[in-house]
Amino acid sequence: MNILTQKAELKGLLDELRAKGKTIGFVPTMGALHAGHISLIEIAQQQCHIVVCSIFVNPTQFNDKKDLERYPRTIEKDTELLVNAKCDILFYPEVGEMYPEEDKRTFDFGFLDRTLDGAFRPGHFNGVGQIVSKLFDAVKPHKAFFGEKDFQQVLVIKEMVRQLNYKVEIISCPILREKDGLAMSSRNTLLNELERAAASLIPKIMKEAKMDFESGASIEVIKSSVKVKIEAEPLFKLDYFEIRNTRDLNEFNPSIDKEAVMLIAVFCGRIRLIDNLVVKTN
Repeated sequence: MNILTQKAELKGLLDELRAKGKTIGFVPTMGALHAGHISLIEIAQQQCHIVVCSIFVNPTQFNDKKDLERYPRTIEKDTELLVNAKCDILFYPEVGEMYPEEDKRTFDFGFLDRTLDGAFRPGHFNGVGQIVSKLFDAVKPHKAFFGEKDFQQVLVIKEMVRQLNYKVEIISCPILREKDGLAMSSRNTLLNELERAAASLIPKIMKEAKMDFESGASIEVIKSSVKVKIEAEPLFKLDYFEIRNTRDLNEFNPSIDKEAVMLIAVFCGRIRLIDNLVVKTN
């Protein structure tokens, strides 16, 4: 596996590979890799000749400096995982390489940036737009692969691609879960033993909400039930639980929408966890 830290080096290598007719798949990450990330690498390998994985903890998408400081950094373990997964290229730049000067660009993602995580983490998606566009400029991938756990982020990135007219196909990939159903996340490693046990309730509550939805319960009744269940756990603090359409996260309309997505964000102790479930309508 090639390990590169400079955009110029990366461009030189990828230009050579593209000249040979190779297709480039790209998996951008913030490190602290787990099986969910590796599944993205494997899907990319099935669809592309060359797979690039980036590891970069992007400061502009954190609106909480303590959250940025806490974010796990495990580059040695990450590198070993990528070698074992037969990833072709690891791009591991320093902050100064990606931000030689302040990025003052402002993206207009419309409603996507004003709801759910956009509302609770102001500026977060603008930071995502900044770094993903910079990475796309560096890698120029044919396809880029993102996990569906970050459902809203995938929609934001697709909108960014549309606005900037990037020639890259965005592939969203299924959520991988732990044995108890908790969505795999780099943040799970920050949970202590009690918090980790409590976190397993989140997918259970989501499954119950899905069953209620499929049995015809109203959205307001489901939201109220989820709120009660979350508040019953002392370690939890609910940011939001919503049921939206899967196209643009606007209000779900059963007369036109064939599926809905349930999205949740909850603090477990100090650690913020998100999850979602897509549900089909009858």
